[in-house]
Amino acid sequence: MAGANVAAVRKLALALPGVSEGTSYGTVAFRVSKLLIARLRDEDQVLALRCDFDERDSLIDADPDVYFTTDHYRDGQWVLVRLKRVSRVDLAEAIEAAWRLRASSRLLREFDAVD
Repeated sequence: MAGANVAAVRKLALALPGVSEGTSYGTVAFRVSKLLIARLRDEDQVLALRCDFDERDSLIDADPDVYFTTDHYRDGQWVLVRLKRVSRVDLAEAIEAAWRLRASSRLLREFDAVD
């Protein structure tokens, strides 16, 4: 099923160890160990999500209706996600991948031990 909203993003992000909710540039944002992993933008219709360059390019190539970037994000390790078009499974995987890029090795070990 395609389509997600702020509540879905919140639930998925806060389910990961060490994630806290706050704000960034006046919008809802999620951090692990004070490092930004995601933030809402464009009136909560788009999620800016931490992502390495190779993964970002792969996501955009595979589904440009869901994943994209702008000039502002082009040089950074971020991908933009259209929430109304992303599946919940893909969103969960992308949020976990963003978390993995920023989580401490201790959090990763603990999470993987339970998984």
